[in-house]
Amino acid sequence: MSLIETILAPRLITSLPGPRAAAWIARDDQVLSPSYTRDYPLVMARGAGCTVEDVDGNVFLDFTAGIAVTATGHSHPEVVAAITDQAQRFLHMSGTDFYYGPEIELAERLANLAPGDAPKRVFFTNSGAESVEAALKLARYHTGRERVISFYGAFHGRTYGALSLGGSKSIHQRGFGPSLAGVHRVRFDCTRDELEELFLTVAPPDEVAAIFVEPIQGEGGYRVPSPNFLPMLRQVCDEHGILLVADEVQCGMGRTGKMFASEHFGVAPDLICLAKGIASGMPLGALVARADVMDWPPGSHASTFGGNPVSCRAALATLNLLEREYMQNAVERGEQLRAGLEQLIADGAPLAAVRGLGLMTAVDVVGPHGPDPHRRHELVMAAFHAGLLLLGCGRTGIRFCPALCATADQIETAVDIFGRVANEAAQA
Repeated sequence: MSLIETILAPRLITSLPGPRAAAWIARDDQVLSPSYTRDYPLVMARGAGCTVEDVDGNVFLDFTAGIAVTATGHSHPEVVAAITDQAQRFLHMSGTDFYYGPEIELAERLANLAPGDAPKRVFFTNSGAESVEAALKLARYHTGRERVISFYGAFHGRTYGALSLGGSKSIHQRGFGPSLAGVHRVRFDCTRDELEELFLTVAPPDEVAAIFVEPIQGEGGYRVPSPNFLPMLRQVCDEHGILLVADEVQCGMGRTGKMFASEHFGVAPDLICLAKGIASGMPLGALVARADVMDWPPGSHASTFGGNPVSCRAALATLNLLEREYMQNAVERGEQLRAGLEQLIADGAPLAAVRGLGLMTAVDVVGPHGPDPHRRHELVMAAFHAGLLLLGCGRTGIRFCPALCATADQIETAVDIFGRVANEAAQA
């Protein structure tokens, strides 16, 4: 156990930001892109598990996990050991031009884990957006069709193809048009009749290459669809020769208590986009596709750094931890978290609509007149000043996405802090 893990988080010893953090933030303001969104002035120095220490020695309880990335916690010893061992062997040898064991081993693991009985192949990327871009290119190549369907509220990344599929916030789109042609959007958790209306009016089904869907919407609000939604999409895709693409960048890799969120709905997608939690903080993404779909020829798509050997070793260690203990922990701690949030509502906290699976959980913030985006921001800031790191999602949601190693005591502490600041905000 590291020294930081022996500290009962949170522990605040300065005002926030402290003097060292304020100095770093002033330097950042001179050189970093203004497009970066910083919700609060945290300057991290080190972390372990669900605990983060800033440069002034303040210790926080982290329920963001680097935006659902550090699946096994900050700097898990087994992940660090795998990274260190690989770094001492070799750091890089591009996997699209050469061969090395960690990339092949990880591809085998992912192909075997992915839902469905059909053989799978894997293309490695550096990020979720790149995984989506690869899926978009492959879907068009394999089907010979150009149109794609996505959903309002979706977030698929910020590169042009991924951005064109998204529909969560107008700020993501403003000033960057025109978007990729041939993209049609429909309401998330729609009915079959709504899809059929799209087919009858603007998107002939025999011209649609793929439907892109997050099994649980992430940035759009941690929205869990009705049980029949994904099976309906699977049926429609099968009937019209359309590929079903599951964007599991945020909801995959054990976060919901299953390796892939699609498994909760009994659906095997044709393509699965992965990133975030796959390597516990190292940059890595993957497109896992049915082998008969991944039929593009050599040279048609590649990546210099995708499948980096150090990241692949981190991912193999991550998978071992997820399968051994952390997916089950996500189930148990997620149930505890949602029960705690429901109790806050029952006790009168200005919150509503607890939702989620595993440790992918959210709750909406409400005011005297209904959902309240401004109060949501106030609560995130208040939680930070109380030593709890949280992030928003959707218009009024606050997401709880801690590392999957979160303990029962940490869940209880987080709920207590959140309940206190929520009630204080309501009385202000």
